[in-house]
Amino acid sequence: MLKQNLNLKLSQKLSPQQIQLMKLIQLPTQAFEQRLMEEMNENPALEGDLNEDEERFEKDEFDNNDEYDDFDDSDSIDANDINIDEYLSNDETPDYKTQTSNYSDDDEDRDIPFVASVSFHQDLINQLNTFVLTDEQREIAEFLVGSIDDDGYLRRSIADIVDDMAFTQAIYTDEETVNKILCVIIHELEPSGVGARDLQECLLLQLKHKTPTESVELAVSIIDEQFDAFTKKHYEKLLQKYSISKDQLKKAIDEIEKLNPKPGGAFSGSSKITEHIVPDFMIRINDDELELTLNGRNAPELHVSKDYQDMMKTYKDSKDKSNAQRDAVQFIKQKLDSAKWFIDAIKQRQETLFVTMNAIMHFQQEYFLDGDETKLKPMILKDIADMIGLDISTVSRVANSKYVDTPYGTKLLKDFFSEAMMNDQGEEVSTIEIKKILEQVIAEEDKNKPLPDDQLADILKERGYPIARRTVAKYREQLEIPVARMRKKI
Repeated sequence: MLKQNLNLKLSQKLSPQQIQLMKLIQLPTQAFEQRLMEEMNENPALEGDLNEDEERFEKDEFDNNDEYDDFDDSDSIDANDINIDEYLSNDETPDYKTQTSNYSDDDEDRDIPFVASVSFHQDLINQLNTFVLTDEQREIAEFLVGSIDDDGYLRRSIADIVDDMAFTQAIYTDEETVNKILCVIIHELEPSGVGARDLQECLLLQLKHKTPTESVELAVSIIDEQFDAFTKKHYEKLLQKYSISKDQLKKAIDEIEKLNPKPGGAFSGSSKITEHIVPDFMIRINDDELELTLNGRNAPELHVSKDYQDMMKTYKDSKDKSNAQRDAVQFIKQKLDSAKWFIDAIKQRQETLFVTMNAIMHFQQEYFLDGDETKLKPMILKDIADMIGLDISTVSRVANSKYVDTPYGTKLLKDFFSEAMMNDQGEEVSTIEIKKILEQVIAEEDKNKPLPDDQLADILKERGYPIARRTVAKYREQLEIPVARMRKKI
């Protein structure tokens, strides 16, 4: 039997322009600048000076009074239906200028210089030139260097390396030869510890390059013979094993703690480039009042190309309009519409960023006035979305990727958001506040007898924060603090 059912489904589809706007909002300052340059390269009708920030409009000039609000990106355009006057303007001054800047006089140079230096692996190859090697030894040594990761470790087995050299480089050798070159040559390269196959070997290589002292020799024995006991901080076992005093053990451990577990990462010319964070906002305190500014690099001066407007005017004034001219004016119209929409989208992005950060600043006013993290109030995305009348997803896009420069350092916006918990007074407190107090308790503990999670839970309860041991463990892990046994010091 055939049955018919009628289902009503309410769905909302975002237009391509709305999707593009959401992507623009999500971009942090540096990525936004890159996106601007790409758009200007792709659309000749869009012009602007990305480096000019001398003139600023106040926030009330965010309002969009552009009369060209109807954006139509249809491929089929009737040239006779185009109102040429809409694309002509006697005002050559851009109608969109940035709202504010957080640059001082010392920040004029926007390009961050990088030192021209060789990479980590190239430096290792260069060091091989100091050894007297046969052609075969050099080929093997260079292949080993190429197999070292950015941390400085050789993670692959010697057997795999031998097979790879045979199949990919036609270098036929054996494990004994490769292992000898690794130990005699690669392990002598700088930084010390490079080419190690695991952490234990890495630490041993570094210790053996140190000037021999009683503490260094004891450290070598501990890493070589009692590595498991050392990593688990079974200090009593080590004291009994070597029949030494606590002071002697402490000096040996101090030598070990000076070592670098990732020798490759310490190399200044490493292939890893340090990320330079560019704050999207700046908050300053002036006469006990908070002042918010938006990084001027988020609001460059953009305008529609005068050349393209002139081309439209030429088309309008011409009496005989050929098919080629009609095709050209369709192309020009599309580019002008696209440029106009992009300028409007940047205005909306700028306003969205400012109002979102302004709401966060006022919500967390107590914190921003004195920097005490325990004063951060519970705050979720919905709180800010309700304040400014925007969708939660839009607030999320702003918070997840933007930084604010405060008198207390540069902070990621999403770090200001937290869930609420109840204290023993029945008041809502932020989980950030609880984590901060937990961090303080652990920092003040006796490192000879670190506090386990159940005792930490008891201390927090005494201070008015009744949370379970498993919650303490979760917060401790989020703070990247190890368990009590691993915090023990001698």
